Amino acid sequence: MAENSKKRILVVDDEEDLCEILRFNLENEGYDVDTASSAEEALTMDVKQYSLILLDVMMGKMSGFQMAKQLKQQDETAKVPIIFLTARNSENDAVTGLTLGADDYIAKPFSLREVILRVGAVIRRTGNDNPEASEPKTADSTVRHEGLVIDTMSKSVAVDSQIVAFSKIEYGLLLTLLSHKDRVFSRQELIERVWPHDVVVLDRTVDVNITRLRKKIGRYADHITTRPGFGYTFTDRMP
Repeated sequence: MAENSKKRILVVDDEEDLCEILRFNLENEGYDVDTASSAEEALTMDVKQYSLILLDVMMGKMSGFQMAKQLKQQDETAKVPIIFLTARNSENDAVTGLTLGADDYIAKPFSLREVILRVGAVIRRTGNDNPEASEPKTADSTVRHEGLVIDTMSKSVAVDSQIVAFSKIEYGLLLTLLSHKDRVFSRQELIERVWPHDVVVLDRTVDVNITRLRKKIGRYADHITTRPGFGYTFTDRMP
């Protein structure tokens, strides 16, 4: 449990009993846990200090989706991992959560064991800034295409000289594709390279993250091309 001792989790849910149950069980796993009964209350807290937010979707005036969108728009909180807790269990809600930048979602009712396992998986994969399997071994610490530059030392991405916040998954996808221009990666290959092996990832999740990645790289988006039936590639040649 010692490895979790410095990891802080914020549980945001308007069900007080559920907050306390999650707090009790996560603290038993060695995490420091705070709770908030609304998105509005959570936003008054120092969110950037947390290693993870467990965030209910359906709450009062401000939904979990609205809170997540606000956090992802602010540089100091953009990289705080989020797991959505939702009574909804439709593909559309899952896609909405992932598109907003969530790292995972758990449908209610859930088992506490499932929550603990998913929390651990997200914290492990976001606690390390870089997917080493995709890291190029070069004297220069940058991987680039024109004004799209990845600095593998600082783990940052610049788009035409502007630093843009990327999740670890988005960073890993871009690094993999840009480091191997014109090589087509299947969805399964990207999952094996970028996602941790203890997480179940659907092909649709890869597509959602690629869509989000394209939006963040602006005018370079069209260089990430889809090869129907094969996968994705980054090409110097404009389609």
